[in-house]
Amino acid sequence: MTPHIEAKKGEIAKTVLMPGDPLRAKYIAETYLENYKLVNNVRGMFAYTGTYKGEEVTVMASGMGMPSIGIYSYELFKFYDVENIIRVGSAGSYVSDLNIYDVVLVDSCYSESSFAKTQNDCEDNILSSNDELNNIIVETAKETNKKLFVERIHSSDVFYKENNKYPELVEKYGVKAVEMESFALFHNAKVLNKKATCLLTISDSFITHEETTSEQRQTSFNEMITLALDSAIKMN
Repeated sequence: MTPHIEAKKGEIAKTVLMPGDPLRAKYIAETYLENYKLVNNVRGMFAYTGTYKGEEVTVMASGMGMPSIGIYSYELFKFYDVENIIRVGSAGSYVSDLNIYDVVLVDSCYSESSFAKTQNDCEDNILSSNDELNNIIVETAKETNKKLFVERIHSSDVFYKENNKYPELVEKYGVKAVEMESFALFHNAKVLNKKATCLLTISDSFITHEETTSEQRQTSFNEMITLALDSAIKMN
């Protein structure tokens, strides 16, 4: 056990799906997993291990922001022998090409965050996800006839910005959407020689100002969730 995870060794699968919201983790387990078991409830950060199409998978919430996913992903990689983490989350679209409910596979992320610098003096501000995991997801999307965008995104420390200059980030770094966790996840994977990637569903648009409700974000991202699960069982 760690200070933040009460699961015993062997109770967490080699491949983990990480939504931010504990209730989304609960929804995924109850909707898609068989013979699932709650293996963590410390701070209400639910983790469930069960089987999907006969293969063992864990779904664990990460909480919001880089410090939170930074803790949980590090402990999973370092102390629970997890090999692969797929973040499954929501994002805000910066461009007209990405609309509500579109699914995005993150191939890289830009961040102005100090997470990597603070963690191990890494100066990088662009980090990549794992090519092997991404190839599996792309192939699975083709096999299951799911539309998938592969993009660079912005991973931000701040949700409420007083002066959001996102068009400048689109122009300078080629980012297409924004979320708040991938940069820390990718950094931890790099540090610990593990594999990580991220699937995002567009939940709101900076262009059209459309928004989804919290309930919709919790339960209506099924295209992304099934793509992640169908991909995860190929990673074991």
